[in-house]
Amino acid sequence: METTTEIVDEQNSLTIKSGTTVETRITPPSGFVREKCEENTFTQYLRTLPLKPYGSKVLLFDKSEKDYQAGTSAVINLEIGNTDLQQCADAVIRLRAEYLWKQKRYDEIHFKFTNGFNASYVTWAEGSRINVKLNNVSWQQTANKDYSYETFREYLDKVFLYAGSASLARELVSVQISKIQPGDVFIHGGHPEHAMMVIDVVSNPTSKQKAFICCQSFIPAQEIEIVRNLNDSEHSPWYIVNPNETTVEFPQWTFTTFELKRFQE
Repeated sequence: METTTEIVDEQNSLTIKSGTTVETRITPPSGFVREKCEENTFTQYLRTLPLKPYGSKVLLFDKSEKDYQAGTSAVINLEIGNTDLQQCADAVIRLRAEYLWKQKRYDEIHFKFTNGFNASYVTWAEGSRINVKLNNVSWQQTANKDYSYETFREYLDKVFLYAGSASLARELVSVQISKIQPGDVFIHGGHPEHAMMVIDVVSNPTSKQKAFICCQSFIPAQEIEIVRNLNDSEHSPWYIVNPNETTVEFPQWTFTTFELKRFQE
């Protein structure tokens, strides 16, 4: 059963309780503005993602509440299925793939498994299915052509099963944090591994300084949450880019700024 009990500590004035999307719930810090973006861009998609009601707890795949809620600013209203599949890198893959699918940019939906196999959505939608035997992966034509959302979700679950932060990190290109933009990914492909997506960016027109917010899933699979900045309650959930700092400390993970990457267009 969904819980909407408010989290223990109140958030600051940057959080609008009545807001139902990323851009209407979370306002920029003083002096910062959202740069205009064109329609149908990945930035617009991320900013308009629907959010669950203010104070909603993060739920795991089995509908139980996540043990750690103190780092949560908001919960994205997107089903995650009922199996332990959509974990950290999978949430990044999910948001990118959902955007491309809605834009019917089907040819751009492809992700590599840990062993390097290229899982193409078009191949899946045209009726082939992935056959895995030990470390050998191949396509087999076993279904009819189907580009429906239901089949798309089945494809994603297969990707979640065999891809991860290590494989995703190899597909992305490094980017300087001074050039951070929505859709970029903080990712550590080692063991343990983790990935978080930059879901929005604002800038100060005068100083050119930037600030960003991030979202994540975790282990076990959970709803995608926008995280707080526990080290800066005044600006939370925004993280102000500081060119002199080489790490970014999130509630459950710390990345180096050199671990910021971007999907290749």
